[in-house]
Amino acid sequence: MLSVATLLCVSCLLTATQGQERASMWRGNDRGGRCQYSFTVSSPTEASCPTQAGGPEMDTLKSRLSLLEVMVTRLAGGAAASGGPGADVVVQQQQQQQQKLQEAHSQAMREKAQLQRERDGLDRQVQDLQRRLEETRQEAERLRSRPCVQTPPAAGSPQQDSGLRPAGGPNVLSHLVPSGQTGSLRDPSWHYGSPGYQELKAEVTEVPVPTAAYMEVGTGCGELVAIGEPETHRKADTIAGKYGVWMQDPEPVAPYGASMVWRIDTVGSEVKQLFGYENMEQLARGYPTKVLLLPEAVESTGATMYRGSLYYQRRRSRTLMRYDLSTESVAARLDLPHAGFHGQFPYSWGGYTDIDLAVDEQGLWAIYSTNKAKGAIVIAKLNPHSLEVLKTWETNIRKAKAANAFMICGRLYTVASYIAAETTINYTYDTATSQGKALSVPLMNKYGYNSMIDYNPVQRKLFAWDNFHIVSYDVRLGRQQ
Repeated sequence: MLSVATLLCVSCLLTATQGQERASMWRGNDRGGRCQYSFTVSSPTEASCPTQAGGPEMDTLKSRLSLLEVMVTRLAGGAAASGGPGADVVVQQQQQQQQKLQEAHSQAMREKAQLQRERDGLDRQVQDLQRRLEETRQEAERLRSRPCVQTPPAAGSPQQDSGLRPAGGPNVLSHLVPSGQTGSLRDPSWHYGSPGYQELKAEVTEVPVPTAAYMEVGTGCGELVAIGEPETHRKADTIAGKYGVWMQDPEPVAPYGASMVWRIDTVGSEVKQLFGYENMEQLARGYPTKVLLLPEAVESTGATMYRGSLYYQRRRSRTLMRYDLSTESVAARLDLPHAGFHGQFPYSWGGYTDIDLAVDEQGLWAIYSTNKAKGAIVIAKLNPHSLEVLKTWETNIRKAKAANAFMICGRLYTVASYIAAETTINYTYDTATSQGKALSVPLMNKYGYNSMIDYNPVQRKLFAWDNFHIVSYDVRLGRQQ
């Protein structure tokens, strides 16, 4: 409770301050919990009670007013004209922002120009790809209508082995590749025409094996009606003998007789050795009595022997060679007109068998193809002395669909498969009537890879080279009609 004296004192103070402009009283508890009154009376003279620059409250108020002015200036867009505090900072910030915007705009324009250039480049690439696609399509159309021509390698460039496909894997003939070169020994053109196609289409007729009496040969010329079982004479000792050609001259010339047997192993890049054996017994033993080095390398297994000369195709060319055995020199050479070579029109087994030379009762023949014939087999009758082409016939069977071919009595015969154990002679073409027809004469590939078949008109036998093995077949001809 307040005393009376205290109340009187307060009353006096209030009365004394009525003439002043303002007065205020504050009441509150002190730290000890006691009630405490405080009075504030304004001075009549403002300067009589000086302060220090308005105090911290004034500074805070000014700062808030400055911020308010900045916000108003920004809203009104006239910060530069306001002249208020912070305007210069705002102008500087705006200039920096404008500069950054300009730099960003310039960068965006540069990136846009770069993207446009890249787009133009991609458009050109798309147009180029479309052009190349159209060219590829047109080329595919051309390839469907005619065989692919392989371009011979440039002179002096490294050449792969012309040798023939190894059965033991890609590295079987690795020793034939010069040091430092890699790659397959197979030529892409071997697969032209899908070699397996003819094998799938070959129809084998189940016919009993001809008896010896049935296979007795006659003297006349007729159509082939039967082929006997293969007789094996020798197996090659090395990989060089996996493919090859062997022959006997049906019309021999001195100093060599009718029993002389000739052999060429055709695996290798430079096939030039011609081995001679006195007879079949010496061939079986493997003891040659004569070894000749040919002046030009041999291409594949298409060689033949006739009238004292070896006829063969020179490597990587369409040139036919006649090598005289008595003089051991080249007696004639001639390019076979328009003939494909070195993988353009081979048999289905490959081996660069583009040109196949053959002998029968009527003389010397060449079996090949041309671009004009579109891969169909062409038969040419040759002059055995000059190699001049006397006459040609174009058949209606593709050379790439035949595994091999031979001539008997002026008739062409083709083999359906070179690997099927039981295949057929599936087509014949008679040059006398210029007519061809389907055929089905059983033939056995005993060793599973027949790379050469030729006919000997004197012995009435087929000579073949079947996966390292030298074999022969008896043949029976029908009566001549």
